[in-house]
Amino acid sequence: MSDACPPAFIDLAGRLADAAGVVARRYFRQPVDVEAKADQSPVTVADREAEAAMRELIEAEFPDHGIAGEEHGDVRTDAEYVWHLDPIDGTRSFISGKPVFGILVGLARHGRPLLGVIDQPVNGERWLGAAGRPTTLNGQPVSVRACPGPALATMFTTGREWYQGDELDALERMLAAVKMTMWSSDCYGFALLSTGFADIAMEAGMENYDFCALVPVVEGAGGIFSDWQGNPVTIGNGAQVLAAGDARVHAAALKLLAGEGQI
Repeated sequence: MSDACPPAFIDLAGRLADAAGVVARRYFRQPVDVEAKADQSPVTVADREAEAAMRELIEAEFPDHGIAGEEHGDVRTDAEYVWHLDPIDGTRSFISGKPVFGILVGLARHGRPLLGVIDQPVNGERWLGAAGRPTTLNGQPVSVRACPGPALATMFTTGREWYQGDELDALERMLAAVKMTMWSSDCYGFALLSTGFADIAMEAGMENYDFCALVPVVEGAGGIFSDWQGNPVTIGNGAQVLAAGDARVHAAALKLLAGEGQI
């Protein structure tokens, strides 16, 4: 990332996470109705209210910016700046009372992720990544850790159900190669990788609002974020993502995903 992110955008991103966090905490570990979306993923009133609160703030302060949200659709996505919002990433964890879901606030410029917030409102944790500055956790800089290869790596992924066809074969190769796999992580796994507690985070079936916030957080902590072919992830090109804290383990993982590596 080359162009520094304007401070006004960083300030707004924090306030968006604040607004969504108020909603999430109000409903967390409370009885809420759970609906199934078209893809059978769960959604609650908390998802919808949290996104609505964020969209209202964006419209008030930057009405020329685009907004793409998981729950309320897209507006002005041809704008220079587009906010990508996932009000509760990890709704399954949320409705199960497990505080590893996250609020995702991402901002892309011309389709390239520029700014990202991963906010865990129950634990009081906020990762902020932005072009031109190091990633922070609650204001303190964080960084990835060294890892020479998959055999010593801890990997985060959400679940097998998100992988289809050949993706499942690629996942099995990774599972056999790494030292330890942690499941049901959603965005939280990428946040922990950025803080030096894991070495690989990978997913399939991602949408723009799932990954836009993650890219600046990982890269600002010194990590690598790519698709499964090693290309930079941009809006519209991030269904399969691979993040790593060390270039060596990233290179080895790309070979495994392509079916070329040795287990």
